[in-house]
Amino acid sequence: MGTENVQPSIVQSIVQLTQLDKILGLGRANSLWPMTFGLACCAIEMMAAGASRFDLARFGAEVFRPSPRQCDVMIVAGTISKKMAPAVKTLYDQMPEPKWVIAMGNCAISGGPFVFEGQYGIVEGADKFLPVDIYIPGCPPRPEALIEGILQLEEKITGTRRWPRVEAG
Repeated sequence: MGTENVQPSIVQSIVQLTQLDKILGLGRANSLWPMTFGLACCAIEMMAAGASRFDLARFGAEVFRPSPRQCDVMIVAGTISKKMAPAVKTLYDQMPEPKWVIAMGNCAISGGPFVFEGQYGIVEGADKFLPVDIYIPGCPPRPEALIEGILQLEEKITGTRRWPRVEAG
């Protein structure tokens, strides 16, 4: 019994199992549930992105959840102190798979202005202890930058970009 007598349409229906991954990725990308977790001033911009003026709901990411068990995106917005880092890691570990991390702001990316020789209390970037997927630079980044970060995460999940890129003019 070989595969020589199998019709191509049957083989294609079997190969379409990879399409299921695309459909799941599309569903996940269009219904991201960020965790409400602001550490500093970048959280103000994150809240503004969810408010009516910027309307993050247009991109399917409006449901900010207070529990890590209901989230699939952690937006680390602000300065991470060394005392707070274990709590952030615990919250990340409590999130179900698949999960993603967005580092929002210069403090979350590199420690920002709080990094200087001799400092001992600031973690110099969320990627020191979390697998960061998207970096959003700025101090603080505007809500439009967070929306662009959400769109980049959608692109990373699905492999395609839903909205056109806007070039700086």
